[in-house]
Amino acid sequence: MSDTAPATEHRSTPTTATPVASATGLEIRIPDGPVLLHPASLTVRAGQITALTGPSGSGKTTLLRALIGHLPDGAAITAGTLDVLGHSPADLGPEELRLLRRTRIAYVGQDPGSALNPRMKIRSIVAETATDPSDEAVLGLLRECRLPVDDGLPDRRPTAISGGQQRRVALARALARTPEILLLDEPTAGLDSALRDEIAELLRDLATSRGLAVVMACHDPELVEACADHVVRLDAPQPVHLPSQRAAAPDAGPMSPVSKEDGEGLRAQGIRVAYNHRAGRQQALDSVDFAAAPGTATGIVGPSGSGKTTLLRVLAGLHPADSGRLTLDGHRLAFTARKRRREHHRRIQLVPQNPLDALNPSRTVGAALARPLRLHSGLARPQIAGKVGELLEQVELPADFAARYPGELSGGQRQRVSIARALATDPGYLLCDEITSALDPETAITVMELLARLRTERGLTVVMVSHELHLIAAYTDTVHLLETGRLTARGVTAELVPGA
Repeated sequence: MSDTAPATEHRSTPTTATPVASATGLEIRIPDGPVLLHPASLTVRAGQITALTGPSGSGKTTLLRALIGHLPDGAAITAGTLDVLGHSPADLGPEELRLLRRTRIAYVGQDPGSALNPRMKIRSIVAETATDPSDEAVLGLLRECRLPVDDGLPDRRPTAISGGQQRRVALARALARTPEILLLDEPTAGLDSALRDEIAELLRDLATSRGLAVVMACHDPELVEACADHVVRLDAPQPVHLPSQRAAAPDAGPMSPVSKEDGEGLRAQGIRVAYNHRAGRQQALDSVDFAAAPGTATGIVGPSGSGKTTLLRVLAGLHPADSGRLTLDGHRLAFTARKRRREHHRRIQLVPQNPLDALNPSRTVGAALARPLRLHSGLARPQIAGKVGELLEQVELPADFAARYPGELSGGQRQRVSIARALATDPGYLLCDEITSALDPETAITVMELLARLRTERGLTVVMVSHELHLIAAYTDTVHLLETGRLTARGVTAELVPGA
């Protein structure tokens, strides 16, 4: 790829549709810091879907954010031009920019669930931004986004629906303001293949029926192939050469079983979780058993809405079970994190699907890693800075990343920092929720290889929720299969997910 505009592939779709946004040679960087977007060009047209592709760190999310005038703190356009609906977002005043975002352009981020108010019901969340907030219009939007409206979903809260349903609620909320441009960041991250195909069909219908211009950052080639009219491939970042601490470490290879006889691991028995709503009681987990032996890698798989993330959050103490039993090495484990002993907090760490859930965007990477060190390591303040550098090296990032903010990092880099933050407590159990879902395939493999190495070096027990069965097959020893809140099978991965 050249240093100028990246190549754009066009399908046979006519290009006579009205351009609503364009960029020419657009470069974005942190002054005296990293380049967030190498020079890129694109033309966005009404009624068509433009896909932004490229490896982690190529600037897909940065380009989306530039279109709504919301760059990371300190970032600036340093070359090229950008026009959105006749305006340059960088030149608009605060009120003009708010009006543009409120009425003409909508953005749905990588983790739409985090943008949904957990205290509001679904119908209120959609009505809040709607040009027509009537109940009939709100239910129509939910139906348009392929969501059921007769089973009580409109009166549930976001925490009581699946990740796939959260994505479609966020989409309905965005459409409620009748925008001319819809921006989507990894719209199928964390979804199984059936839901991905449904989202592709939905986006195609929305672009055609509404004359909507859709721009999506996407690492999923099958989604791109299914629905995109144009593909813009962004330049890869320059590789970062690290001091090789790994060279002296043993080759981890695939996650192989590690035998330990000094404990019973993390276990759950008869876990039940239910949500109440107007249409009745929904059973999210129904008498589910779980076991992760010390030093092993265990997968949790199943379709969207099967209860995978709910089970992981129960194990982490972030969602209380209604009944059942949790144990750690044979000792009773409280259902909620606030009732757990300090040692249990230290030993069980969650790496969320969206690393920004674990990283405060207003604090540096160094500050994010220093906090758990202060709480759990017992190190003196002068020692903490050195330990932060060690943690970054362990996840194969330069020590000087400590001075960066999360917004200055790529998705893959943020995920590594999120892993480093979890490692800061020296845990025994790492619970990973779809941590590769928003990454391109190559970056996903490097993150999994990183986990494999850390597991070997630290004797970690890894529990991994994922819909990417090929990664489960390659990097776990045992697997639990969930279906509509029930455990349908568990056992050796090679037998239950052969060669997936």
